[in-house]
Amino acid sequence: MAITKERKGELLDLYAEQLAQSQGIILANYRGLGVAQIEQLRRQARENNIVFHVVTNRLLKLALNRQGMQIPDEWLEGPTAVAFCHGEVPAAAKVLTDMAKEMELFVLKGGLVGTTPISAQEVETLARLPSREVLLAQVLGGINAPASQVVGVIASGIRQVLNVLQAYVDKLQEGGAPVLQAA
Repeated sequence: MAITKERKGELLDLYAEQLAQSQGIILANYRGLGVAQIEQLRRQARENNIVFHVVTNRLLKLALNRQGMQIPDEWLEGPTAVAFCHGEVPAAAKVLTDMAKEMELFVLKGGLVGTTPISAQEVETLARLPSREVLLAQVLGGINAPASQVVGVIASGIRQVLNVLQAYVDKLQEGGAPVLQAA
């Protein structure tokens, strides 16, 4: 069924708007998937703050050009689905990589992080990164470790001084000498 010129304009605007709002996109080939499988992909994508569209390659290329973005032409061959990542791109990459493992016919082509093209292998590498929260915790742990070590060194110095003073008090008490009381 042919798409009217009006509808093409609407889709072009939609794709351009999605590109502007996204942190990145991931493209995939969905040849051979049934409607139920595509709906399952859309549902899983929606749950993870991803907008998933089956696109017309020519319109997507026009939308990319409109936004000043470019991807290799071979990624726009054959049936193409695009995931617009409105949240963190590594989280979206993980969801889509997991989908590709579940459905052999769903094959990642590549994507964009910001305006930088990344290959399918880089998408998979991105999917293996820890979540943003884990990375922040690791950074904070790295910052906190030296501070904890400084506190430990200072505390051990104070403990050593207190131990010397306690040993001196004990020695004075054993010798029967009067101990000065703190006022």
